[in-house]
Amino acid sequence: MTTFEFEVVTVDTQGRKTKRSSEQAEYFTEYLGDGVALEMVSIPGGKFQMGAPQDEKASQESERPQHMVNVEPFFMSRYPITQAQWKIVVNSSQIEERPLEFDDPSCFKGDNLPVERVSWYEAQEFCQRLSRKTGRIYRLPSEAQWEYACRAKETTPFHFGKTITTDLANYRGQDREINGHLYQGTYGGELPGVDRQRTTEVGSFPPNAFGLCDMHGLVWEWCADYEHENYQDAPSDGSVWLSDGNEEYRILRGGSWDSFPHLCRSASRFSESADVRDKEFGFRVVCSLM
Repeated sequence: MTTFEFEVVTVDTQGRKTKRSSEQAEYFTEYLGDGVALEMVSIPGGKFQMGAPQDEKASQESERPQHMVNVEPFFMSRYPITQAQWKIVVNSSQIEERPLEFDDPSCFKGDNLPVERVSWYEAQEFCQRLSRKTGRIYRLPSEAQWEYACRAKETTPFHFGKTITTDLANYRGQDREINGHLYQGTYGGELPGVDRQRTTEVGSFPPNAFGLCDMHGLVWEWCADYEHENYQDAPSDGSVWLSDGNEEYRILRGGSWDSFPHLCRSASRFSESADVRDKEFGFRVVCSLM
């Protein structure tokens, strides 16, 4: 295990930076070959209120009821899986007779850009090949693990605070009219930002208090759970929710480079058919304590 230090930024409702704090976290490194590595950050266990309160701006009923979840410690990849990591792992042997059609599926090319245009099934296959390659069990996070890791013990809509800016994350920071409806590129009282219209390299923006980067924006991240309309009867132990839901649709979290800021909130949830590929869809991985 190795310790790394980093700076955490907090902003007010105007998007102004009000606090900078120095933090540290532990991680271990998986060396995948050809100079490609995967950094896995230690996420401490704890309890948190999952979901959004009624008064959170732009929140949805699908994000309720808020409920207390007890999450055991685990490791999560510091960044979304990159194209370099994808390429080296998918060239390992096939696991479940599910071919990965592309070793370079992404729309936006670059080794240190997140891999995108991967389905939930392909992300699962990646996890299984990574597990066999490393001898450690990797999988997609549960939805509860993802939100707990994103919040990093914060209760505000974003781990940065009550709003977000395009200096802090990659999302659509400009207003746009779509089908007669004006969608806002701002969430609080901050000034409009930029619309980069593509992915950026992982780690380009400040981390949260757990040391994880790109939890808001960049790519929607697949989780393991079935689609459920809300949190009624959701597990309270942070486990993957695989009962009484729609198995054909799986959960994505975090928003993307093409999402308006309200979709990048810590509590925001989205679901899609597990076989869909999209240039906004990527993922990160988790594993249990060593």
